[in-house]
Amino acid sequence: MKTLELWGGHECTVNRVGEVYYDQTRRSGHHDRVFDLDLFADLGLTALRYPLLWERVAPDHPQDFDWSWTDERLSRMAALDIRPIAGLVHHGAGPRWTGLAQKSFAPGLAAFARAAAERYPWVRDWTPVNEPLTTARFACLYGLWHPHLADEGVFWTALLNQIDGVRLAMREIRKVNPEARLIQTEDLGRTYSTAAVAHQTDFDNRRRWMTWDLLSGQVTPGHALWARLCGFGLEGRLRAIAEDPCPPDVVGVNHYLTSDRFLDHRCEGYPPERCGGNDFMRYADVEAVRVLLPAPEGLEGVLEEAWARYGRPLAVTEAHAGCTREEQMRWLAEAWDTAKRLRARGHDIEAVTAWSLLGAFDWNSLLTRHVGRYEPGAFDVSGPTPRATGVAQTIKALVGRGAAPAAQSGLGWWRRDIRLTFQPVFRTIHTPEPRRSWTGETSPGRPLLIAGATGTLGKALARACEWRGLSYVMTDRAAMDLGDPRSIAEALERHQPWAVINAAGYVRVDDAEVDHAACFEANAEGAVRLARACGERDLGFVGFSSDLVFDGRRRRPYLENDPVRPLNVYGKSKAKAEQGVLALGGRALMIRTAAFFSPYDRYNFACHVVQSLSRGEVLVA
Repeated sequence: MKTLELWGGHECTVNRVGEVYYDQTRRSGHHDRVFDLDLFADLGLTALRYPLLWERVAPDHPQDFDWSWTDERLSRMAALDIRPIAGLVHHGAGPRWTGLAQKSFAPGLAAFARAAAERYPWVRDWTPVNEPLTTARFACLYGLWHPHLADEGVFWTALLNQIDGVRLAMREIRKVNPEARLIQTEDLGRTYSTAAVAHQTDFDNRRRWMTWDLLSGQVTPGHALWARLCGFGLEGRLRAIAEDPCPPDVVGVNHYLTSDRFLDHRCEGYPPERCGGNDFMRYADVEAVRVLLPAPEGLEGVLEEAWARYGRPLAVTEAHAGCTREEQMRWLAEAWDTAKRLRARGHDIEAVTAWSLLGAFDWNSLLTRHVGRYEPGAFDVSGPTPRATGVAQTIKALVGRGAAPAAQSGLGWWRRDIRLTFQPVFRTIHTPEPRRSWTGETSPGRPLLIAGATGTLGKALARACEWRGLSYVMTDRAAMDLGDPRSIAEALERHQPWAVINAAGYVRVDDAEVDHAACFEANAEGAVRLARACGERDLGFVGFSSDLVFDGRRRRPYLENDPVRPLNVYGKSKAKAEQGVLALGGRALMIRTAAFFSPYDRYNFACHVVQSLSRGEVLVA
């Protein structure tokens, strides 16, 4: 068995909503940045799932191809020794002259695939259609994407059109390159339910395999869904597919924390927007990880099932979590560890794919709106140029190019009690389980050090660490005196933190006017001492400043580079802290903020407002 590979990919969906195409490659800016490929190569990736998308290359006419963009990108990938896995349709319906439910889709895609293969005969790995089943559901069963239908018969037709598109496309590609491989991706999860909804659960768990079952020629008389599809007049097409199958060379499993579902007939226990149903009954549909005890088997479970069903090489072709940075790291690292664990048990798993390298836009609306909701990936593209995040560091660590980020250690939220959002439901015989359960553990690792154990900010930061599974240690003045360099050094040596947050300081703004020395000592001199000690040890340092470094007279929101003009002693102390800390250089960050409040401390202005008004008192602000 070959070494486990780490692949990558940027979110490249081109989907159609009404008459509008939403192009993630343009939204992330990658369309205009060929140097992104150098950033990807620096991560140590061996292959990229990469778009040669039909809608982008030939948007207006079947024979009018514009290869200029892909020529430049694939040439650069070859120079960087990154293998492309060419995608031709990614959640799309094709150019305007065709569509998922139209007969022209499959032969049109095949013609485009032939042109692509002739243009790039050296490309070996292909995904003609990404997630055919999922795309057909969203477009023709749920009506979210073009052609915006909610008809099961059209849904199955759209799925078969995409399957035929894959078969015919690979036939044309292999005429050019007989060694071409089909890497067929699909979202794979498992549905669980209460006993009353077992009929829907059984159907969902059979339907989820249809992309690979069809391509493998397994949908024949006797298949669990043969009769259902024949009832929609599709028997002839099913027989034609089964007689000329195109089994995948690699079964590409896309699995997210939302992939495993739980159906509950007791809708009263869930928000109204989580409730829908079928022709027979109404039920809630939620993420299984948010309700089931024990938790679903997740990625390891579905990989086990896929291996048992097909016995073909597998790859995790999308591994991404839309969450806080440390949880994104943990999800990718867990996918990698899962793949290694299954390989040790004899499963042929070829690769894990770090997906959404440049983040993603508006997936919270399933790409039905263009509102700019962005979640970063290995790079954050919200600024003028891509900025590497902790996920990039995790990717490098997986392939031996550096140490894993300290924040990556610990269990992901899906492994902790906080995963439960709804009333827990214990699994029964009506929700059969895959054969193996996840049993791994991760160590807590080095802590984050929080200076200021008694204050509102320190307590809020500690609670945030608990919620996010980050190990931490809090220090008060007795444990680490910021007025004493030796005390600081001893505390850093004792706790060996991976970073330090300074939540200590003088907070009595009015008293500072008569207590100048104490205010400057705590807010400026002490902060600089701690930052200097961190810099000497190459530790990340975060300190907090204030909006009071400004005089408030500017008629627009303040920016980081606006000149400071404090009006009081407190503001002057914070301005001096900024100047002193940032002058040290290194890994230091100063955050300007206004008044603090949190749910973990009653002694703050927000709580004072609520308490005063609830008592009917006059509030002076």
